[in-house]
This record gives sequence, structure tokens and C-alpha cells, in this order.
Amino acid sequence: MTTTPPNSGINEIVANNYAKIKAIREKGIDPFPHRFTLTHKIAEAAKLPAETQVTIAGRMMLMRVMGKATFAHLKDGTGKIQIYVKKDAVGDEAYELFKKQLAVGDFLGVEGKLFVTHTGELTVSAEKITVLSKAVRPLPEKFHGLTDAEARYRDRYLDLICNDDVRDIFVKRAQIVATLREVLNGEGMLEVETPVLCSQAGGASARPFITFHNAYRYELYMRIALELPLKKLLIGGFQGAYEIGRVFRNEGVDTRHNPEFTMVEAYKAYSDYHGMAALVEKLFERFIQVIGSETVDYNGQKINLKPPFRRLSLPEEWKVKTGEDIHNILDGKRFNRPNLVELAKKLHVECGPDTTSAKIFDRIMDDKILADLQQPTFVFDHPTAITPLAKCKPGDETLVERFEFFAGTEEIANAYTELNDPEDQKSRLVEQLRQQKEENNGEADILDKDFIEAMEYGMPPMGGIGIGIDRVTMLLTGKPSIREVVLFPLLRPNTDSEAAK
Repeated sequence: MTTTPPNSGINEIVANNYAKIKAIREKGIDPFPHRFTLTHKIAEAAKLPAETQVTIAGRMMLMRVMGKATFAHLKDGTGKIQIYVKKDAVGDEAYELFKKQLAVGDFLGVEGKLFVTHTGELTVSAEKITVLSKAVRPLPEKFHGLTDAEARYRDRYLDLICNDDVRDIFVKRAQIVATLREVLNGEGMLEVETPVLCSQAGGASARPFITFHNAYRYELYMRIALELPLKKLLIGGFQGAYEIGRVFRNEGVDTRHNPEFTMVEAYKAYSDYHGMAALVEKLFERFIQVIGSETVDYNGQKINLKPPFRRLSLPEEWKVKTGEDIHNILDGKRFNRPNLVELAKKLHVECGPDTTSAKIFDRIMDDKILADLQQPTFVFDHPTAITPLAKCKPGDETLVERFEFFAGTEEIANAYTELNDPEDQKSRLVEQLRQQKEENNGEADILDKDFIEAMEYGMPPMGGIGIGIDRVTMLLTGKPSIREVVLFPLLRPNTDSEAAK
């Protein structure tokens, strides 16, 4: 008994299409020309009156052969339009080539005049057809939509071809980033670029990726945040600076986390965390214009994006939701671990001897407070123990001037009144080192002596904020998975496809 190899059908189609490419070349036609001159993009052509002469180009997405005439749909990055190819108009040889050698998936250039069919559809009556790129592999059979999520993410180019709504997400994402730039530039901040490879991974509590520099012969870290270099620029005299860049964290992968993601971090001299809250509301006023709506459906909830947003005091909310004063679990600038563990057990929140204090605190937050943060909410004033880079509340060293901004129960932004006292900063980072050693906390901030030295030259008071671009895009497009808003999310190697090769 013989068996058919799993890829035999595709292999046959590929072989046939290579034979068609050869046949096209034998007619003296280049199936992959260097360029093609357009008069209009398809969306522009679709707005023109009948009888207008146009030259357009795009991928053929539908083809209905009707003897001596064929209707087809042509699609580019702006839209879709119908074309009508008639044997009498393009000539016998050109029509035979079009009908026999071309297919859905090929790129074509079409010259002709617009007309309206009897069904009312604007159509280009082709006078000349130019092959621009002959596709070898066929599009997915149901080209109106790939359904397997893994396949969509792995072959994003097919996803974009097949699903217009996916393409729209990434258009929106680009508009969101453009809006961010416009607002931050308007705030007098300078866009800059800072190193991705660092001698130390600071500015956040996260596990870094580690690499090795062969020429210098030492380990380097992929940055986990943008914070410290940007603050140095304000020490250097900039009034404000921001960066939109990739950061890398060697942590778990789920619907909210990808090992590399995009953030904007912005710092403004003489501001504070209230100034950063005002900035968030200004941004969302503009984001509403980008998506054309004040509300979005996210995870089954209707989210109202119109500022002003709700403001909560974390200490007050903590007392309401846990029944205890937040100061009971704090001991100056560190956690009171016995009291924290006791509270976690009382609230039936999972914790063990190896669970760090910071992780226990986060679990209590997630379990008792997060569910009430569906609508956009600023949560102000967090423990100093987990925020080593922010100023303490006046008269209370256990809390810092920090807010986290939530919507749809997702953390969207994180902002501080930035700590600018070098002595205090050093003691805070030393405490983080203690946590790292005593609690085996591989996600604690580490002591950056170079940053402390920079602070000793004088650092102005400032407000700073970090906003997750992916999280904002998820919220504004109503997509609860980060993989839907990252063009090429990190996936496990496709062992099946490797074996097939």
C-alpha cells in the first residue's frame, strides 16, 4: 500500500505555478517586473466618477471566468475594486494569458476606464493587463479569513491578506503611536533613542535577557525599561524627553505578556505624578478621535474612554477590600513580611515560603482590587517597598507618589513623582539588593552606581510615566490578547513545519 505525502497537493500546485511562470517568460513577458506606474490607489479610484481613466495595481482576490470575459477583484493596501477583463478589449493573446496563467493571489496592474455595472458596482474596464508578480503558493482556501490562531500569528502576512479587520488593527496602532508623538512633542519633550544593550538592567523589576559581547568580552543585558538613560538626559539639561522603544523581559508568555513589547516612557522636568495623570487624560482625548468613539467593548465590558477618569487612593481601597490598614504590612521602606503573609492567609491568597513579598502584595491586589478596575481608573499612592525610584509621600515614608492607570482590569500606564535625592535613591536600591538576596527576588531593581553618580550632579524634580503601547492598542481595538496587536509575536518553533522541510 502506498501513502500520499501530506504536502503532495501543495507541491503539485507550486510545481504547476512555476511551469506557468516559465510559460509567461517564453512569451517574452517578465512575470516580476521592476516597477509599475500608478495614477491612483484603489481607494482613490473608487471615489472617481464613471468614464475616468485610471491605472491601478493590486493583488487579485477573486476571479470569475465567463467565456470571453472575466470579472475579478483587485485589492491593495487601501481598498478593493472590481475589474472587468474582456477578450475584445485586451486582445486574444493577453486574454488567454490572463485566463490560463494568472490566478487569485497574483499581483496585476490594470489600465482602463471606470464604469458602473447594472448591479451598481463601480468597475474598471481593462484595456491593458500587466503581470506584476506571479504567486507560486496559493492563498488559504477560505481566503476571507484564516481561523486557526496559531497559523494567523505565525504567518501574519497571510493573516493580513485574508483579514481586513486585522490590517485595520495595525493601521490603528500606527495612528496611536503617531498621536503619542504629536502630544508629547506638544508638551515640549524631545524624542530620543537610548541603548538596548546595557551593562546593567535597571529601571524596573523584571528578569532580563542576557547576551555576550565578543569584542568587549563581557555580558550585556537587553533593557527591561527605558527609564534611567532618559532621566540622565534631564540631569543633562533637557526639559523633557521621551522614547518609544522595545523592551525585553525574560518572563512568562500569556494573553497580556510577550517577551518583547513596546513602551513609551516620558519625563518632564518640574512636573509630578499629577502632571502625568493630566497627560494620560490628554492622550485619551486624542485616542478617542483616532478610533472615532468614546466607548469600546473589551472583554465583554463596555469601557468609557472619555476623561476625566476615576481616581482611587490605594491605601483607602486596600482598607475597604482587605479590612486592614495598608500600613500594617509595611515597615518603613520595606514590607513587614510576617504581617503580609498573615493577611494573605486570612484572605485565602496563595503564598508560600519562597513567594517574594512583592509577589504576595501583587496577588492580594489582583484578587481583591483588580476586578473593580474595569472603567479607566488612576490608583494613587503605592508602597515604597516595591517602588524604589519614586518620591515618598510627604510625612509618610511607607508610601510613594505613584499611580497605576487601569482600564478593562489591565494596567495601561505607570507614573511617578521621580525620586531626585541621590542618598535616598542609593538606600532604596540597597534595600532592593537585600530583597534579591534574602527573598531570592530575581525581579528586584539592582543598584546602578552610575545612575547614582549622575544624580549627584543635581537632578530636577520631575514627573515620569511609562505606557504600554501594546496594552493601549489592545484596549482601543477591543482585543484582549497581546498577540492580536503585535505583528510578529514570539511563538514556539513550529516543529511540524520543520519536519516537513
